[in-house]
Amino acid sequence: MATKEHSEGLAFHPMDQFIVKPLFGEVGDPVYWYTITNVTLWLFLTVVAVSLLLVAGTRGRAIIPTKIQSVAELSYGFIYKMVEDVAGKDAVRFFPYIFTLFMFIVMSNFLGLLPLAFTTTSHLAVTVVLALAVFLTVTITGFVLHGAKFLSLFWVSSAPLPLRPILALIEVISYFVRPVSHSIRLMGNMMAGHAVIKVFAAFAPLILLSGLGVLVTPLSVLAISTIYALEVLVAFIQAYVFTILTCVYLKDALHPSH
Repeated sequence: MATKEHSEGLAFHPMDQFIVKPLFGEVGDPVYWYTITNVTLWLFLTVVAVSLLLVAGTRGRAIIPTKIQSVAELSYGFIYKMVEDVAGKDAVRFFPYIFTLFMFIVMSNFLGLLPLAFTTTSHLAVTVVLALAVFLTVTITGFVLHGAKFLSLFWVSSAPLPLRPILALIEVISYFVRPVSHSIRLMGNMMAGHAVIKVFAAFAPLILLSGLGVLVTPLSVLAISTIYALEVLVAFIQAYVFTILTCVYLKDALHPSH
């Protein structure tokens, strides 16, 4: 009996950190579309953090920039160059949207690394909305600018004629799968990374209770620190990947011919 209670006390659930909970009320209360949850709170904090960085942080516009102003200016220049290089100079008009998208995702990812924080980009409901917004923006832009000629995106004119209908079908399927892969890639990487951190973090107390703490705990702490550092890198890379794919899709809308 004592062994059973002891093992239950050591139980940990790395996926519990992704549970959507009402901000006010009990944990088991139902969550409706209008319920203020932990997701709502951290989405709001993300918007506040981005606003503080880009608005409050650059208000002075000092000739010798502060650290916050430097980060804001580097982010601005980095994404502007990405849009111009990947999608072309005519895509610069979409820069405000793409820059906002990048800053929201990267700030959500970084805030989710704080202790007791909630990673909003680890939820499919959030990443699907972002991916669908990109998909609809690109598709509508393509038809507005090119009309029916936008469909040439699916017609591989350089391929042999008998293969073109098959390739067109593949291109259509690939196009409509974009929001699925776009959203799942971000969600899956953020969820997996945080789950791994939680698992490694649970090893330290287990090792201490096993009697090998003095020898093994430093290795466990080192492993946790390494995984955490890797997750910081992943947080930026996933925001970068989501943004650069948006630029690639936008390029297809602006220049649809194969």
